[in-house]
Amino acid sequence: MMKLLNTRFCLLVFTLLVLFVFSACSNNDTPNNDANTENNVEDINGDNTSNDEELEHVELVWHFPLPQIPQDIDKIEEAVNQITEEKINATIKLKAQSFGDYPEKMNFVAASGEKTDIIWTSNWSFNYVQNQAQGVFISLDELLEEYASEVLDNIPDFVWDATRIEGKIYGIPNYQTVTNREGFRIVKSIAEKYDVDLDSVKDPFEDIEPILQTIKENESDLFPLVTGGKGIFESLYRSLEIEGINEFGTIRLDEPTEVFNVYESPEYKKYLDLIHNWYEKGLINEDAPTKDDINEYLSAGRVATGYHHVSEPGAEAKAKNQYGGQDILIKHLTDPYTSTASGITTLQAISRTSENPERAMMFINLVNTDKELYNILAHGIEDVHYKKIEENVIEPIADSGYAPNSHWVFGNIFNAYLTPDQDAETVEAVREENENAIPSPIIGFKFDPNPVTTQIANITTVIDQYQPGLNSGALNPDESLDEFLKALDNAGMDTVIEEMQNQLDEWYKTK
Repeated sequence: MMKLLNTRFCLLVFTLLVLFVFSACSNNDTPNNDANTENNVEDINGDNTSNDEELEHVELVWHFPLPQIPQDIDKIEEAVNQITEEKINATIKLKAQSFGDYPEKMNFVAASGEKTDIIWTSNWSFNYVQNQAQGVFISLDELLEEYASEVLDNIPDFVWDATRIEGKIYGIPNYQTVTNREGFRIVKSIAEKYDVDLDSVKDPFEDIEPILQTIKENESDLFPLVTGGKGIFESLYRSLEIEGINEFGTIRLDEPTEVFNVYESPEYKKYLDLIHNWYEKGLINEDAPTKDDINEYLSAGRVATGYHHVSEPGAEAKAKNQYGGQDILIKHLTDPYTSTASGITTLQAISRTSENPERAMMFINLVNTDKELYNILAHGIEDVHYKKIEENVIEPIADSGYAPNSHWVFGNIFNAYLTPDQDAETVEAVREENENAIPSPIIGFKFDPNPVTTQIANITTVIDQYQPGLNSGALNPDESLDEFLKALDNAGMDTVIEEMQNQLDEWYKTK
């Protein structure tokens, strides 16, 4: 009897052991188990290709803006997917929109709950802070740690601090220049033709107009200066020694604890007087109030000058691409300056509707660490859209069907190939400028609009009504500014400024 029991006991133990081993093997074959994911992350971060058996195939949708939708965007998508299918077993649907159409398109995508994965965002188009407050994006801290540690390590801490909202990261910076530096731009051939002395240009309000007037009188086919409905007011903030918290809440750099409504400030009135004077003299495109996107004028070579608040080392080459291939001279008028806003000018966020946020983060990591993939997005396909003339230098092919001229939209620009007119030392010069720029007195502060969303919506409606005419110079501020300010008051501007002041006061307490 005892022998029979022992035999049955041994059989029972053996059966349990078989079941245990079978269960363990089955778990190890499951694509989404933790151990398997960790092994795959090591492959990605170690720049090895991942095993297709480890990751189930997915399609990711990526929304981003460009100056124009390139003719060969489908070819770029195909080239991108040859890399992503091999490395993370994912295909990417590239959803490019023009800069002018992008905010409206993405507002629809966000409001409709359309399934999407990666969304480009910024502080100036499809607003990062506002859309985070509305729940459009998910927090990324854990995903970054697990699937994109290289990206986390390669971007300075102060840039990550600029992206944090209530301590969490919701957007991954496309690391580039993170400084503001105002500069007057002029087509080199025009400067030489009329003996323009750029050294004499020291003040944008006083020294630029004579140059614009000369161009107006002698170059009938050119716009002396082109702007859209937003004007160039925000490009003049450093010259005016102010900094915007959002579109209308502002501080002065010599009094950074006090928030004021920029539209009722003497700085804004000074700008309006200048731009209206230029508009009346025909120094600005007549369709400025209704022009959402000025890139078509720039790329067609119809613009002689510009004024921009981002003029980092190497900006001349970038401007050349924007100005239809014409050589550009830049006269810097302010010192490099870094702020919260300059740290969130271009980011990738992951949508709350994404069904594959882990894979989306893997893709973002790949774009920022795989130089071949990044340069396909930035420059296109070798021998189709550009020729390689050195290991890290390319020559774009004219009219090739892909020339986005906006590689800062995609990822870390320090991975980009150089063009012949770029100095090989430009990359390090930009890094050095990033590290040595004058920091904002309120870097890291972000306004939470949630307590005053109704007032902000009303204010936005008023701004949309009045700003294009005023900021472009088409409206006389002596006739229209008071009406604009009264409408802002009725919309609740005082309440919003008070809330912004309270939040800034609280931020200073914990600074």
